[in-house]
Amino acid sequence: MGFRSLKTKLLVAASLLVISSGLALSLLVSRQYSESLIDSAKVQAGNLAHALAMESADKVLTHDLVALQKSLDHQMKSNLSLAYLFVVRDGQVLAHTFDKGFPQQLLDANKATSEDQGNGQTIVSTNGERFIDIAWPIFEGKAGLLRLGVSEKPLERQVGDLRLNMSLITLFILLSALAGSLFFVRRITRPLGQLARSVENINRGSWDVKVNVSGQDEVAILADSFQSMAGRLKEYTQRLEKQKLELERVHNQTRTFCEIVRELGSLPNLHDLGQTLISRLSDVVLNGQISILLLNENREFFFIITDREIVTLRDPDQVNRVIQVVDNLTEPKLESSSCLRGLSLPDSFKRSDREAIVPIKAEGRVYGILVIGCSPTCKCDSEEMRMASLILDQAGGVIKRSITHEEAILNLQQKLDSSSEFSGIIGKDLKMQIVYRLIEDIAPTDATALIQGESGTGKELVAKAIHERSERSDKPFVVINCSAYPETLIESELFGHERGAFTGALKQKAGRFEQADGGTVFLDEIGEVPPQAQIKLLRVLQTQRFERLGAEQTISVNVRILAATNKNLLAEVQKGSFREDLFYRLNVIPINIPPLRERRNDIPLLARYFLKRFSSEQGKNIQEFSSEALRMLMDYSWPGNVRELENSVEHAVVRSKGHIIEAGDLPGSLKMVDSIVQPRDVPNLSENEKSFLEKALSRNDWNKKKTAQELGIGRSTLYSKLKKYRIVKPTLQ
Repeated sequence: MGFRSLKTKLLVAASLLVISSGLALSLLVSRQYSESLIDSAKVQAGNLAHALAMESADKVLTHDLVALQKSLDHQMKSNLSLAYLFVVRDGQVLAHTFDKGFPQQLLDANKATSEDQGNGQTIVSTNGERFIDIAWPIFEGKAGLLRLGVSEKPLERQVGDLRLNMSLITLFILLSALAGSLFFVRRITRPLGQLARSVENINRGSWDVKVNVSGQDEVAILADSFQSMAGRLKEYTQRLEKQKLELERVHNQTRTFCEIVRELGSLPNLHDLGQTLISRLSDVVLNGQISILLLNENREFFFIITDREIVTLRDPDQVNRVIQVVDNLTEPKLESSSCLRGLSLPDSFKRSDREAIVPIKAEGRVYGILVIGCSPTCKCDSEEMRMASLILDQAGGVIKRSITHEEAILNLQQKLDSSSEFSGIIGKDLKMQIVYRLIEDIAPTDATALIQGESGTGKELVAKAIHERSERSDKPFVVINCSAYPETLIESELFGHERGAFTGALKQKAGRFEQADGGTVFLDEIGEVPPQAQIKLLRVLQTQRFERLGAEQTISVNVRILAATNKNLLAEVQKGSFREDLFYRLNVIPINIPPLRERRNDIPLLARYFLKRFSSEQGKNIQEFSSEALRMLMDYSWPGNVRELENSVEHAVVRSKGHIIEAGDLPGSLKMVDSIVQPRDVPNLSENEKSFLEKALSRNDWNKKKTAQELGIGRSTLYSKLKKYRIVKPTLQ
C-alpha cells in the first residue's frame, strides 16, 4: 500500500523519533564535551602562562634576552600543545618562537586586563586555525607582557572522535529500535488490516464480511462492533432501496425549487428578481401573461413588475385597493373578471377577462400577489397554480428581502435628493458646494456681491438664497433686469420720476431702489446698464442716496446690492464700456456659478427634480428616465445650462405616454446640437452654437417663438444668445 499504509507510517515515525533523539543527544554531548575541553585548556594555558611569566621576570629585568629566548624555546619543545610564545615590552617584541618571523597583527590581538591577572581569548589565524591566546603581565606589567598560544586542533580531534562514537551508538540503537518496532507494528496492524479490507468489500457492495480477531483488547472490541454495524447498515440499505424512486422524485422537485430560489437570491435588485421569476414561472404556467404586485413593509406604496419594467405607485387610493385584494387572498384562486379593475396600471401590465391570483407569502404574511392573465387557450388548471404557489412559497423570503432592499434604495435616493438641495438650488458637485459655503458666509453681512455665470446657470436663485439667509429676509427682494428696459427708461425704473419729468410721465413713480428700502436689490444683467445710469448707480452704492428724475429732493434708502452678469465685466472695463470704479464697487464678493457642462454629475439630480415637478403639474405618473434618455442628457453640452435642461424635461413630460421618459420624448435639438457642438470642444463652442442657431432660425422662417420651442429653451435665453452672437435676420437686397 506504499507510504499511505498505517504500518509504514508507524515505522517511519519510530525511525524519525530514534534518529532525531540520537542526533540531538550526540550534538548535545559533543557540544558540552567541546566546551569543557576548551575551558580546561584555557585554565591549563593560564597556569602555564603564570608560571612562565614569573620565570621570565628576572631575565627581562636584567635584560638577559638570550636566556629569555632559550627559556621560550625550551618550553615549546617540552610542551607540544603550545603553538607560540613571545614576550613584548613597551610595544617591542623581546623574544618569540616563530620560525618565519613575528606576525605584527598578532601584537594587538590580546592584552592583559589587570596588573596581576592574565586574559584569555580565542583568536583565528588567516588560514582559519583557532588558538587559545593568553596574555599575562610580567612582574605586574612592569617587565612587559607574556603571550602564549595553544592550538585547538587537538581538542577538535577529540570532539570528532566523540561524535564518531556517538554516531555508532545511535546507529546500533536505531537498528534495534527498528527491529522491535517492525515486530510490534505487524502485531498491532494485522487486525486493523482485516477491518480495512472488510470496509473495502462493503464499499464494493458486498455485505457478507467477517473479521476474525480474538482477545479482549480494543481492536477485538472494534471488530465486533464493526460486524454489528455492518449488519444494521445492510438492513437500512435494503429499506432505502425500496424508497429510491419516491426519493428521486422528491429530490428532483426540491432541486428545481432550490435552483429557482438560489438564482433569485443571487440577483442584485427587485427588478432583476421579478424579471427572472416571471421568466421561470412562464415555463410552468403556459399561455398566460404574468405580472407581480408587491406591497412595501409599511404598505405605503406598491411595486408593479412586468416582463418589461418595474413601476412604483404611491397613490393612496390605488394602494388601498391593492391592500384589499391582498388581505382577502389566502389561497390561489381563479377570477372570472379582473380583481384590479379601476387601477391606473402601466401599459406593460396585460389585462385579461380571466385572471389566476396566487398569494406571495413570507413569514406567514401576504406581501403581494402573482397575477396570471389567462388567454383563451390558457388552462390555468389547479396543478399549474399549485406549482406556482410552491415556487412562490420557497422564494417568499428572498422576495421580502428584495422588497426591503428596494425600499431602502428608494429612501436613500430621497435622502440624497433632499441633501442635494440648498435654498432651492439643486446640486451636490464640489463647485456648487463651494458656492453654498460662500453664500452661508456672506449672507449675514451687507457686503455687495457680483454673481457671474452663463445664462441659465441660476444666478437669480443664488441671489435669492443670499437674501433669504440674511437678516433682511423679511424685507422686499426686488429684481431689476437691466437688459429688459431701453436706455431712456432705465434711470426712471431704477430711481423713479416726478410728474412731468419727461414726456409720458403723467404721475409720480417710486423707483425700484425706493421700493426695496430695507431689503435687497438684485441687479440682473448689470453689464447692460448704459454709461449715464452707471454714474448714478455708483452714487447709490457709495452713499445709499439718489434723486428721482425731475426732482431735487434727495432720497435715502437702506438696501443691499446684489448684481449678476453673464459677461466678463473686467473685459468690458478694459474696452471702456463699463466704469472701472463701478466694477470694483460691485465686485466686493465675486461668486462664479459653474456652467452645467462643468458639473455633469448634477444633471441626473436636476433632471429627476424637474421630472417630479412637471409630472405632478401635468397629473402624470412618470417615474424615471430610460438609460438611453439619461445618456442623451449626460452627453449633451447644455449651452442653455439649467434653464435649457428644465425646458427639455418639461417638453419630455408633455410628450411622454408611459411611466418612463424615453429618448424619443426629449427635444430633437439635444441630439442635433450634440452632433454639431461637442461639450469638450471648447475652442469651437461659440462658433458652432452660432451656426446652429442660424440654421434653426432659418428653418422656422426666423420665428423666434417656434425656434425656442424647437430647441427646448426659453425665449429670453434665445434673445440673449442672439444678442451675444449678434445674430440678425438678413435683409433682402
